Amino acid sequence: MTAGSPVAEGLWRDLAPRALARLLRAHGRAGFDLCEDAVQEALLQAHRQWPERFPDDPLGWLVAVARRRYADHARGDARRRLRETRAALLDPEPPQAGQDDDSLLVLQLCCHPGLPRSGQVALTLRAVAGLSTARIANVYQLPEATIAQRITRAKRKVAELGLPGEGPVDERVTPVLDVLYVMFTEAHHTTTGAPPRDADLAAEAIRLARLLLRAVPASGASASASASASAEVAGLLALMLLTEARHPARVDRDGGLVPLDEQDRSLWDRRLIEEGSALVARAVRGARPGPYLLQACVAALHAEADSAEATDWGEVLALYRVLEAVTGRANPTITLNRVVAQAVVEGDAVALGELDALEAGHPRLPRLDAVRAHLLERSGRAGEAADAYRRAIAVTANLAEQRHLRRRLRGVVTS
Repeated sequence: MTAGSPVAEGLWRDLAPRALARLLRAHGRAGFDLCEDAVQEALLQAHRQWPERFPDDPLGWLVAVARRRYADHARGDARRRLRETRAALLDPEPPQAGQDDDSLLVLQLCCHPGLPRSGQVALTLRAVAGLSTARIANVYQLPEATIAQRITRAKRKVAELGLPGEGPVDERVTPVLDVLYVMFTEAHHTTTGAPPRDADLAAEAIRLARLLLRAVPASGASASASASASAEVAGLLALMLLTEARHPARVDRDGGLVPLDEQDRSLWDRRLIEEGSALVARAVRGARPGPYLLQACVAALHAEADSAEATDWGEVLALYRVLEAVTGRANPTITLNRVVAQAVVEGDAVALGELDALEAGHPRLPRLDAVRAHLLERSGRAGEAADAYRRAIAVTANLAEQRHLRRRLRGVVTS
């Protein structure tokens, strides 16, 4: 890298969790808070210095600076307590610890089952994905101070917990899957709207899912629990790959979102589709259906169809109904997706009635007004469709989706 050139965002996301893992191995997870602060300070220094003078060993540079910052912060009794508990908490740093080990260690700690879900996601997005506190706050539509408190509490809680190496494999893997899903969703539909898609974050989520899939079969849990967890990991990875495959056709030249039924399927990445479909085919054999595997099955039906009309919408609707049952009807977004499939199979009038019932319980559900507007437009109710499009635009931050909705609104108004 030449002097003065910008440092790629993906490099920060690659190096930060690896540097954090090195410090954790040296100082113990009881020092998670101090270690994470030290790495953040080292990253700030790197941001200032690397564009002018890029180091030969960027990871070594980052770790060395972070260790000095850690030493500056660790004093007196705090340092003594960290030393005393180190051996019982984490093994000393192995001489040949690799990137995979580093990433999985930090991910495992951030997604500890002992942490609340909100803390798991916030801490992972900060420590593993490298998102700023402000951007995480945008993901949740919460004040930045609230997210900062969550991250601080989660880091302190990690210091009180043992490594999640014991207990049922499902309990250890499910939080990780949930966090990776949030990462990937944010990458493909950034809440800030700029950029509309974060390619580096999507790639990182896929990379971590691949690592997790390789790690799960090695678990010491029972064969059935391990198989169930492995099927869900494979399902999530397949869902990511099949979604990523459609990206080249998902945004038009003007930066507007292109709906699935309007996409040029010749632009889809067939290599990713083949890999994702093969994962689904292997995972479903004898597996108990879980939410990520079921969603991957839906994505595979879309990816393997030559057109929207050729899609087996009856099967898609059936899968969403199973998915609702498996999740206890607790996820309104799944219900919204079921309504979209129901409109194709049973008609727009039936689907609009279902939307009324869904809105009664979830009046602020994202995309509900956009779906309603599309169904009203297809039903010839232009005035109501225009009002629904305006409501959808008002609550949508993603730039690509805004452009799509404005284009549909113009079409309704001028028709």
